[in-house]
Amino acid sequence: MTEEAKTKEAVPANEATTAPAEGAQPAPDLTITDLTALKQIIDVASSRGAFKPNEMTTVGQTYSKLEAFLTAVSAAQQKAEPPKGE
Repeated sequence: MTEEAKTKEAVPANEATTAPAEGAQPAPDLTITDLTALKQIIDVASSRGAFKPNEMTTVGQTYSKLEAFLTAVSAAQQKAEPPKGE
């Protein structure tokens, strides 16, 4: 028996079925830190005049939604954290 065949037999069935298929892409990962960075990127880009006037409405609306989301997440995280004296 070859080494490869021995290795395949040694893997329990439940581990083999949970392993990602070859060539499968990992799930997308977007964190709060990433969204905060995007907000900062919009700040810098707009201060440097990167957007045309007709794009400013869309950029502004997206920025406002992003800012509201980050504020809500921050408030939820602060609520979830127990006070430091307990």
